[in-house]
Amino acid sequence: MHAMTIPVPGGPEALVWAEVPDPVPGEGEVLVEVAATAVNRADLLQRQGFYNPPPGASPYPGLECAGRIVALGPGVAGWAVGDEVCALLSGGGYAQRVAVPSGQLLPLPKGLSPEQAAALPEVACTVWSNVFLTAHLRPGETVLLHGGASGIGTMAIQLAKAVGARVAVTAGSPEKLARCTELGADIVIDYREQDFVEALREATDGAGADVILDIMGAKYLQRNVDALAVNGRLVVIGLQGGVKGELDLNTLLRKRAAVIATNLRGRPLAEKAAIVAAVREHVWPLVESGVVKPVVDRVLPLTDAAAGHRVLEAGEQVGKVVLTA
Repeated sequence: MHAMTIPVPGGPEALVWAEVPDPVPGEGEVLVEVAATAVNRADLLQRQGFYNPPPGASPYPGLECAGRIVALGPGVAGWAVGDEVCALLSGGGYAQRVAVPSGQLLPLPKGLSPEQAAALPEVACTVWSNVFLTAHLRPGETVLLHGGASGIGTMAIQLAKAVGARVAVTAGSPEKLARCTELGADIVIDYREQDFVEALREATDGAGADVILDIMGAKYLQRNVDALAVNGRLVVIGLQGGVKGELDLNTLLRKRAAVIATNLRGRPLAEKAAIVAAVREHVWPLVESGVVKPVVDRVLPLTDAAAGHRVLEAGEQVGKVVLTA
């Protein structure tokens, strides 16, 4: 088979489409023939040499895919050859075939193409695990989403609205903010023009956000805590703004607030399977009923994954960039 390899870390040109050995499904795994995958920021970091896959995972980029099961490993129950699926991966989506632990499989949602479905697993699992399982966003609460027009942001807006929360977003252009409003955002903040702490305070009559989902890390740490409501929860899932920041613990203490940092890729199989099961139970019905829709910015051939990486690096997309095998 062929896969997108990274012989030497570097820019988008470091991605090389090459012939590689076929993966063999191990105990509890299935082999999926990939129809489509999607670009995530973790893929860009891996290409640059900063984010290696966990031990035992595929060395190729790609944290999600959609396709068809072509073989079952030992000990797999509940799935059959020929089933159309999408999957959360630890790596290996940028390939013609990938071995997937069966606990990370989801049925292809009814009414969706593989290209649409490939845009869902990583963002659905990330948002559900962080905003709902970890931060316990409840109906009537306010959530602030940084990067509202990103793949994660566009999914989080829709899921938060579906459970009855009030949604605030930041984005860097009027066009992106308009798309966030279309998806259901109640409060839109242009971070290039406004201080998000002040803008949120105004929009919430001084209360702030009960939950903040943050991709910036150090750069936003203190301001995020300033923007939290009493009993607020800040969940950091990205470090685009650096890894080390100062924090006024007195502010945190007065608000009885929490700062939590999580990732998805390195979690044990059982934890990932539990998250995928929760997504299948809570998110998939919303997708199949059309309440939550995949937001696909563009579809490119997998052999031109470099172009997809350039789009993400330039921040040109709204939602997901999908790659077809």
